[in-house]
Amino acid sequence: MSRLQQFISELKRRRVIRTLIGWGIFSFAVLQVVEPVLHAYHLPDGLLTVVVTVLAAGFPAAVVLAWVFDITARGIVRTGPPPGAGGLAPSGPRLAMLLLGLGLLAAAPGLAYFHLRPGAGGRPAEGTGPATAAPSIAVLPFVNLSSDKEQEYFSDGIAEEILNALAQVDGLRVVGRTSSFAFKGKSEDLAGIAQKLHATSILEGSVRKDGNRVRITAQLINAADGYHLWSQTFDRELTGTFAVQDEIAEAVVEALKVKLLPGVRPTAGEGHSTNAEAFNHFLLGREFRRRGTAKQVYERARVELESALRIDPAYAPAWAELAHVLFSLADDAGGAAAVTDAKHRARAAVERAVALDPTLPDALVERARMRETEEWDWNGARADAGRALALAPGYARAKRRYGWLLAQTGRPVDGVPYLTKAIELDPLDSANWITLGNMYLSSGRTAEARAAFERALELAPESTYSPFLLGLTYLVSGEPAPALALFEKNKGSTWRLTGVAIARHDLGQGLESEKALQELVTTEADSSAYQIAQVHAWRGEKDVAFAWLDRAYAQRDAGLAELRVDPLLRRIRDDPRYAALLRKVNLPAD
Repeated sequence: MSRLQQFISELKRRRVIRTLIGWGIFSFAVLQVVEPVLHAYHLPDGLLTVVVTVLAAGFPAAVVLAWVFDITARGIVRTGPPPGAGGLAPSGPRLAMLLLGLGLLAAAPGLAYFHLRPGAGGRPAEGTGPATAAPSIAVLPFVNLSSDKEQEYFSDGIAEEILNALAQVDGLRVVGRTSSFAFKGKSEDLAGIAQKLHATSILEGSVRKDGNRVRITAQLINAADGYHLWSQTFDRELTGTFAVQDEIAEAVVEALKVKLLPGVRPTAGEGHSTNAEAFNHFLLGREFRRRGTAKQVYERARVELESALRIDPAYAPAWAELAHVLFSLADDAGGAAAVTDAKHRARAAVERAVALDPTLPDALVERARMRETEEWDWNGARADAGRALALAPGYARAKRRYGWLLAQTGRPVDGVPYLTKAIELDPLDSANWITLGNMYLSSGRTAEARAAFERALELAPESTYSPFLLGLTYLVSGEPAPALALFEKNKGSTWRLTGVAIARHDLGQGLESEKALQELVTTEADSSAYQIAQVHAWRGEKDVAFAWLDRAYAQRDAGLAELRVDPLLRRIRDDPRYAALLRKVNLPAD
């Protein structure tokens, strides 16, 4: 008999295999009991890891014990050598290594499943769908009960401040503002809203403002059965509104029994003005900024935010909002010098916000955007976005910014989980779907990109960027006709002209392509140098494309941040000037 056959025969005689199977069944049964108990009592996920490790260590121990001992009618006795044999070939240290190896081999499948399965260790896997194990909440817009219906911005603002405070809580999934507020004015029942947002609880309330007094009522509802977990009414002077927001956030956390970040309490009032008039202007400015991208709406937002800051120059959130508005208005400032001046003002505003409150996530994310697009300071941008995520783990915008930064610097695979998490937190925000689609498009995954852009367009039909990107998925797939149909219907002149110029070129319509390009050059050369370069690059006109890219560089065009992920530039990437431009904007080579 060979040594291997002899060893296997001895394993059977000593009941080692039977013991391993028995220990495996026992371990499985233990986990079926322990895992739900840990989740039911909200115990740390690390305890489950400890239990799994102990059970895994039991496999080699079981092998050794089964080899050495046997259970007989006389009790536990030491197992003797096989009859008529002079002993097995392996012995001493070699035998010990074989037995331990056999035990570890038996434990390996279970360990691999535990650590590699979706939601490993009891945590939801990023990008695999909603986190159903962790508590989650949707903060709906509070109902305006004031006699003045124009005060609706105030009740919405109170709800948003509470939402922002809850986003600081570790272990609580807070549905993003865009998704939660999408149900405003609709008659859908709470159970249906919770199901669509994958929320286990709903916070709703009302606000009645009367002169300098405000009454805020809030109630937390269990989405599964509709029962109230907590409710309370607060009557305060307007200057006490911030304290009410904090009280509501803390009460929600207590009702859900969620773990806070070490040393952190959810707070909506940190960095806010104690001046009721300044707070009112701030809420109005933020409301106008959210109403759309039209220049006149943003101008109204700017006026309100500047009014807030005249009253209280130390109002950090108002500085952060103003920075966002100014940066968004910059491209329409009229002329290269005006664009540059507007961007400088935006940068000064965001630096002021961060200086006043270094822990304000909105300010950090806004500065990350400017560092990325204006200074090409990728390390600084990632640091800001990462800091915002550390301060507010449930902040979808910070996850989107951080993930896109990874993609722009050549790591789209690493960036995708951040976008899928952002979508989990705020599934009805079209910006999340646009960014995810851009990641897929830059990676050549056009079918997935198309689905993401279609979802973005469904959520925001008024968008001009989504249909342009959707058209690109057809263009890069060699289908210029459906791409042209999408481009021609675009209401945004920049995207319409850029798309028409490249699609008509691919259709062999050179004169029509040139006509669209010349209109783009005539009307938008100061703000769309990068888009003009895109057209020339796609048409293979390298010298002219790089001339316009140099002009975009001189103008610090935000489009240059997308050099590595832009599919329209793929025909010039083999040119040494492309690598040189990447170095100028601090991007790693392809």
